[in-house]
Amino acid sequence: MAIAKIEPLPELKSHKELRPWEERRAEGKTLRRKVPRELHGEWKAPKNRPDPLTLLAESNKGRQKHLIPLRMGRMAASPFAFLRGSTCVMAADLAATPISGIPAIIDGDAHLNNFGFYGSPLGEVVFDLNDFDEATIGPWEWDLKRLTASVNVAGRANGLNRQQRNTAVRETVKGYRSNAQRLASMSVLDVWYLHYFPGETNPLIRMDSEVKAIFAKTLDKAMHTDNRALQAKVVETAGRGVCRFKEDPPVLTSVHVPEKKIIDALHEYAASLSPERRLMLARYHVAATTHRVVGVGSVGTRCYLVLLFGNGEDDPLFLQVKESVTPAHAQYLPPLHGDLRHNGKRLVATQRALQASSDPMLGYTTIDGRDYYVRQMKNLKASIPVGQLTRAAFNFYAWVCGTTLARAHSRTADPARIAGYCGNSPVLDEALAEWAESYGDQSERDHSLLVNAIRKGKIKAEFVGDES
Repeated sequence: MAIAKIEPLPELKSHKELRPWEERRAEGKTLRRKVPRELHGEWKAPKNRPDPLTLLAESNKGRQKHLIPLRMGRMAASPFAFLRGSTCVMAADLAATPISGIPAIIDGDAHLNNFGFYGSPLGEVVFDLNDFDEATIGPWEWDLKRLTASVNVAGRANGLNRQQRNTAVRETVKGYRSNAQRLASMSVLDVWYLHYFPGETNPLIRMDSEVKAIFAKTLDKAMHTDNRALQAKVVETAGRGVCRFKEDPPVLTSVHVPEKKIIDALHEYAASLSPERRLMLARYHVAATTHRVVGVGSVGTRCYLVLLFGNGEDDPLFLQVKESVTPAHAQYLPPLHGDLRHNGKRLVATQRALQASSDPMLGYTTIDGRDYYVRQMKNLKASIPVGQLTRAAFNFYAWVCGTTLARAHSRTADPARIAGYCGNSPVLDEALAEWAESYGDQSERDHSLLVNAIRKGKIKAEFVGDES
């Protein structure tokens, strides 16, 4: 198994100047000689490609066995659902592709549905990457390739033909490289201060009436997705002021570990917060806990939802305590060092690095020797309904995700070197459009393998439960 050859991320060095961005952009351009952009084109499965179902079986190890059939059922729903849940399969495939060698903190799972709206520490709704279970240090192009593959596969589900899918992917890559070019000459602090507020007019973004309506509707949903709204949906009163979660199997079920372990884990979690956040959390008390199933690829990992009350029962706070496992790309990359070997801390650190604003309650803990991270459950969150987007709106959203990914990478990687490698011409756009179409075909074949294995009884699957 080959380990990707990438440089380590830079560290602070006294009295060492950062070379002019023009020089670093030129350096990125020279990398094309070793790895031409055209090499990122068509995907061809190598003869020794690992069996996708074997990789999925490996990724199921350590998960809660009774939930594995649910994971398989959710992945079997469609090729896009398969792509979402099979990060381990794509990680193995990406490890066999060319890379420029420029390191970045990568999301690791940057598909279309992992971008969305959420609340900033100031209570404003922002748009950004919003899932970091697979985040690590790796080649920036792995994120871009996963994004473009998801654009292609989602485009198929939306009825786009090959030419239309090609256009959508090229818009994605164009958004990425054009934003990298813009960020290359900006000050480091200015890059870190960049946010996208979907409720504000941005002169760089021109929306047609359909796109404006979709964003406005999603923004309105986000503004009403908070702790009180969740309380009304999932909590009931058991008498004498006692509250409990409503049973809603398989999504919400009673916890399978002593509640004390979860509460003790919250004390450890509190120590991972900044001092002022610890003081705020100390004003809350735990009222109820439940086990929660979430997502597609995450099904089977341990996840708890905790209800806390602050200034009375009309002041709820929901915290999600979710198991954080080794990222899918880890076996193909140099090992992480120090505290980042704790997967909860890895997730927290990488999320804070990639997002312009992160959940102020984000932290990490341990339960029974397993790593967890903790975040607010409903923090003004909402997602664009990708499956409902028509061609123009779909292209626009793909472009937005591409530009957002470039901004995320530019916080830890060198946007000048990336911009130099990507260039101003559409060479990379066209190469990745070809890659995405080929990998879309691969995703459909892999999805069919899973569906057939389920039909033949080789893999057990359950087709119940909400993916949210």
